[in-house]
Amino acid sequence: MKKITGYLSALLMALLLPAMAYADTLRLGLITPPSHQWTLAAKAFAADLEKSSDGKLKVLVFPSGQLGNEAQMLQQLQTGALDMAFLTAGEMANRRPDFAALFAPYLVNTPEDAMFLLHGKTATGMLDELKTLGLVGLGYGMAGFRQIVMRDEVHSVDDLKGKKVRTIPIAPERDFWVKIGAAPTPIPLPGLYDAFANGQVDGMQIDFEGTWNARYLASAGSVIHSSHMLLPMVGVASGKRWAGLSGDDRNLVKSLVGKHLDQVFSIYSELDQDYLAKIKTSDVPVTKVGREFFGDAVDRWYQEWRKKAPALKALEAEAAAL
Repeated sequence: MKKITGYLSALLMALLLPAMAYADTLRLGLITPPSHQWTLAAKAFAADLEKSSDGKLKVLVFPSGQLGNEAQMLQQLQTGALDMAFLTAGEMANRRPDFAALFAPYLVNTPEDAMFLLHGKTATGMLDELKTLGLVGLGYGMAGFRQIVMRDEVHSVDDLKGKKVRTIPIAPERDFWVKIGAAPTPIPLPGLYDAFANGQVDGMQIDFEGTWNARYLASAGSVIHSSHMLLPMVGVASGKRWAGLSGDDRNLVKSLVGKHLDQVFSIYSELDQDYLAKIKTSDVPVTKVGREFFGDAVDRWYQEWRKKAPALKALEAEAAAL
């Protein structure tokens, strides 16, 4: 009986091993928490890919910066230690000037316009530039439009002068705040709540979703509904890992990443409004402003960055046609 049992076990393993070896597991990293739309999109992509490939391709999703910050993950992608990532386009802007153009203030006004622009000739052509970094660009997503949350009340742009405003550490965003007269202050997102509460920073540039979910309103004196800047995300794969996939597998991965990133744009069309409504139920005043609020700072930003980021003029032309 033991011999028969042992034989059956060996036979079962022999049947299972080829299927186990055939499965290809990819690792995907993000800095966003499990509840964030980027992470939810990554998990939905993982489930879709496993189903569509009949279990041949699987994805393990690592949110909340478990694999490091974005600069560290980018290095891992370049060496092939990490397979995929959803990264803010700011990490690309630090290395390829054209990506800075995606942070142009008031370039687009709605998530729908953002999706069309990022599917356009110029933006998709910029994805090809990532090959020089050892990456494969798979598509774009976005977070909510940038708003302003401050400790004190804000009545005009003069109230922002000299204030320490938390930004992400990229030149186009930092320069926007310098031109306003503020002091851009990069602080890692996990430490922002305490930095805002204890006065290390006077305010921040952030979306409505983060404002509400991270409870920044607890220390806020005003919310400026400006929607002044897009925060684009780029889905990328390691060039080394990509080369090891078959043509069919590459097509499937790219198609499904595009599908789920496109859904992120649609989600933010409603999400921004939903979170704005929640914020308005608080005691913190919300003031809606437009481009004119920032005086000539926006125009001066464009004058400078049209030279620094050659793709900006083409993006402006495409945005004007939307």
